[in-house]
Amino acid sequence: MGTYKIISIGGSIIIPPSGFDTDFLKKFRDLIAGLVKKGDKFILVIGGGATCRAYQHAAKQVVQMANDELDWLGIKTTIFNAEFVRVLFKDLAYKEIITNPTKKIKTNKSVIIAAGWKPGCSTDYDAVLLAQTYGAREVINASNISYIYTADPKQDPQAQPLPELTWKEMKNIIGDKWTPGANFPFDPKAVKKAAALGLVVKFVKGTELKEFEKSLKGLAYQGSVICK
Repeated sequence: MGTYKIISIGGSIIIPPSGFDTDFLKKFRDLIAGLVKKGDKFILVIGGGATCRAYQHAAKQVVQMANDELDWLGIKTTIFNAEFVRVLFKDLAYKEIITNPTKKIKTNKSVIIAAGWKPGCSTDYDAVLLAQTYGAREVINASNISYIYTADPKQDPQAQPLPELTWKEMKNIIGDKWTPGANFPFDPKAVKKAAALGLVVKFVKGTELKEFEKSLKGLAYQGSVICK
């Protein structure tokens, strides 16, 4: 069996603000399980998403919170989200949630579920570290957007999608400041590390399962890619 495929999954794909989409979750599980039967292996890094931001927002309304405290709230949310995903995969998945992406585990399981690790970054950074730890050359970022844009399309109607871009261009779009709960397409620390490692990172809308499957199989898909 080959190298694990590293997938950073936005928490709002798993638990959207509108509530659980069990039909999607079943199809998502069936897709991964079907590829496992064909010999693929996956590390799924689960984010905090809207659930994380809801906890952080509520805490800030009650008491003044330091950034590290907000990050730890987010990390704990990713762990619970990850545990939810782990039980969906039952015996296909490794028995524990991985929270240290620099430590390689020994297992014959084809699915490993990971969560957040330390303050100061998102699970995107953890996914990049997992790629380094397990020798993967690619990370797939499955979120609620299909493309990286020249600017935030919610704020700038002139923003254009970028099917392909460089790490330098990505750095210019994202900036270098981390904010707890920020909704980056890929967090600044992850961008810096992935660029240093020379990783390929694919961005695809996780709920578009046909496009997501294409990205997993190395086929042309609707989304963005950073490859240099």
